[in-house]
Amino acid sequence: MLKVLNLVIVAIFLLTCVSFVIRQHPEVSKSSRVNTVVIDAGHGGKDPGTRGRNTKEKDVALAVALELGRKIKESTPEVKVLYTRSTDVFIELGERSAFANRNNADLFISVHCNATPRSKTVHGTETFVMGLHKTEGNLEVAKRENSVILQETNYKQKYKGFDPNSPLAHIMLANYQSAFISSSLRLADLIEKKFQSVSERESRGVKQAGFLVLWRCAMPSVLIETGFLSSPDEEDYLSSEDGQAEVAESIHQAFMAYKKDMDR
Repeated sequence: MLKVLNLVIVAIFLLTCVSFVIRQHPEVSKSSRVNTVVIDAGHGGKDPGTRGRNTKEKDVALAVALELGRKIKESTPEVKVLYTRSTDVFIELGERSAFANRNNADLFISVHCNATPRSKTVHGTETFVMGLHKTEGNLEVAKRENSVILQETNYKQKYKGFDPNSPLAHIMLANYQSAFISSSLRLADLIEKKFQSVSERESRGVKQAGFLVLWRCAMPSVLIETGFLSSPDEEDYLSSEDGQAEVAESIHQAFMAYKKDMDR
């Protein structure tokens, strides 16, 4: 009788532990299969994003996002592909992640372009996940991308008083650790490796920073900086159809490798 009671106690303890893990890490309770992906073309409408000599970030991001979605649909028709925007319209940052959450997405991919006013020779790709700023450069990228909220009405109420001009606010935001960090890092690493192997681009690596567009995503999520529009060579590449198709193919191959891994 005592042995049976001990077994019951152990069973209850194990069930409690499992329940705790699921509550702390919601992805454990979800299917690991990739059935729905949301592709987010950064900026749009009244928000052009960063600029090159003749190119706007919003246009490159949209072209790459649509091409990426087309490739995913073609190779894996069973995967549902959704876009936060498919035209040149302004979408608030909070609505982008909310859209992914409403549609129970298994993956969120946000496409952007980089820039730096300090140099025309800096180039290469970077893929970010939600996390703590490791360098001043990471902070500057996050501040630039998050400044979009200044074009939204009542942004302080929507984002709990977040000030995109405050370094302290970004550090506090970056401390938010998503339960999906390991999967996000896995996808980000695959993307940067494919940029190197598929299109022979220079990879500046996988990085972490506090992005408002990622912080409420209830699924693995990445933000891709596809290159520097402040570099004339990269601007020419990113503004061309061939360049955009090659960027999309690199991300597509990373997606396929990630999906295969997760489905297995």
